[in-house]
Amino acid sequence: MLAELTACRTPALGSYSYACEHCQATFFGGYNSCRNRYCPTCGGPTRGRWLERVRQDILPVDYFHFVFTLPDSISSLAWANQKLVYDLLFHSAWQTLSQLAADPRRLGGQLGALMVLHTWNQLMREHAHVHCVIPGGALSPQGAWIPARRSKKTGKPYLLCVQAVSRLFRGKFLAGLKQLHASGKLNLPASLSHLTDKQAWEQFLTPLYQKEWVAYGEGPPEGTRGPDAVLKYLARYVAGVAISDRRLISHEGDEVKFWAREPKKPGRSSRKNRRGVQTLSGAEFVRRFLLHILPRGFQRIRYYGLLSNRHRNTKLAQVRLLLGESPQQPLPAEANDPGDSQQEVLAPGSECPNCGKGLLQLVQSVDTPLGWADILLASPFATQSDGSWWEDRLRGHRCRGAPAGKGPRKVA
Repeated sequence: MLAELTACRTPALGSYSYACEHCQATFFGGYNSCRNRYCPTCGGPTRGRWLERVRQDILPVDYFHFVFTLPDSISSLAWANQKLVYDLLFHSAWQTLSQLAADPRRLGGQLGALMVLHTWNQLMREHAHVHCVIPGGALSPQGAWIPARRSKKTGKPYLLCVQAVSRLFRGKFLAGLKQLHASGKLNLPASLSHLTDKQAWEQFLTPLYQKEWVAYGEGPPEGTRGPDAVLKYLARYVAGVAISDRRLISHEGDEVKFWAREPKKPGRSSRKNRRGVQTLSGAEFVRRFLLHILPRGFQRIRYYGLLSNRHRNTKLAQVRLLLGESPQQPLPAEANDPGDSQQEVLAPGSECPNCGKGLLQLVQSVDTPLGWADILLASPFATQSDGSWWEDRLRGHRCRGAPAGKGPRKVA
């Protein structure tokens, strides 16, 4: 039964290669992917495909980078209500940008925005914020393109007043938070149970209205034109996690050591922040990592305005014509997924590229770990019924799985 289960599932990590049955030549095939969006190793191809697709929507204008951050005092409430609060964060950020851009005293048109949610800082603590990449201009109601203005002092591109953005964002988010509380939709854990009282809730909101919220905005980086630099920065977080592999130093005993930027000290420029070694217990490291696992199905990359699916083929195409650019053609399949073309050539049963006589056979690496089904069924606590139950589950998953052509990912 284990052989049947292994033949119908995707292997759990490890690597694979191809061997020619005639000349014995070997070719490295790649690494097996767990296909989890929180896996730091498997996110590379996903980020590459995302970056290639987003580049199709690039306009020949300056791009701007805005960041909307929630105050630390909301962190506990946000973590207990991730979907509600993070949805509100996206909605408030976009409403702020679109309302200010539609003001005739500013741009007087419709913006486009790409937003990515991050929920961590360098120490993996709660730090919910949204990064926005915005084309420098707006489409007027009359169908004209309104470019971003330039600062009279510096001559640099200028989109919106950051102070106005910060205060309007604060008002919209807190108004939405009050509506969620009034409707009884907020989940209040034991540490926040006192907020069920109306007076305590008002006391909780008062300092939030009084403080300045962090909203950051900048034009294109020095020496660059277009969004490429910002998009490459965001791509690292599209299919990544709160900490990358290269920041991990060691795991010895009950301690995990990793690199992290030191918190900014008063009076010191952020550019002078230095990287230091942080040490956490294994349990605390795992706890902080799990803080940033989003609810199932939650979309942490969203597109608004001109970049939304609704307007991508209409208004965005109209802007291209106004800017004198030909309509964008979709990339061929092999450009969207660079790995697919190689997988189709190097596949079990295909002709050996070395001798041209033998056929390739799939060979799993000796260090390929057991999959979750193998481990469960090999357990001394497994029963006969467990095998048939998992077999039914895997058969249903195979029927709903990826199309054929992903052969190299399967175990022979």
